[in-house]
Amino acid sequence: MDYTEKKIKTINGYRGLIVDVDLDRIELPDGETALREVVTHPGGVGILAINDKNEAVCVRQYRYCFGEHLLEIPAGKLERGEDPLECAVRELSEETGITAGKIVPLGSMYPSPGFCSEVLHIYLATGLENGEAHPDAGEFLDIVHVPFAELVDKCMSGEIRDGKTVLAVLKAKIYLDAQSAN
Repeated sequence: MDYTEKKIKTINGYRGLIVDVDLDRIELPDGETALREVVTHPGGVGILAINDKNEAVCVRQYRYCFGEHLLEIPAGKLERGEDPLECAVRELSEETGITAGKIVPLGSMYPSPGFCSEVLHIYLATGLENGEAHPDAGEFLDIVHVPFAELVDKCMSGEIRDGKTVLAVLKAKIYLDAQSAN
């Protein structure tokens, strides 16, 4: 059976600085109608940078929605039409001052497919060279070096709950374990 839902019309919307929010009336596969709230987001990137000491270069920043300081991988929003790899290079440099000798794509994810169109592209960066961080205006963060094995443990224990960080760390662990086995 085809479970595709079809948009009938947008009832109202909000156009924000980063996201747009629409309330859509849709037709369900059985012909009934329902409402869907849809958040349109330009997408973003997350970069797990691992230095030659096998430390992950993370950032700690306050996340207003949760009222917490979170330990995360460097990340950022795609600009309109921007290539995700170019965005990853830019965000890693802005947030940490780091340039990477090698960047490996680890795939992409849908962080909240029940209501949001965001696609997040995940990368692993190695061969790091340090430079001067230059965060965006209004962006306040600390750079934190965490031994990679410890970061894996924090993700597995639930201490780190940021989805992009957990996904990047676990994908990188599998990738790096496979590389060292060869």
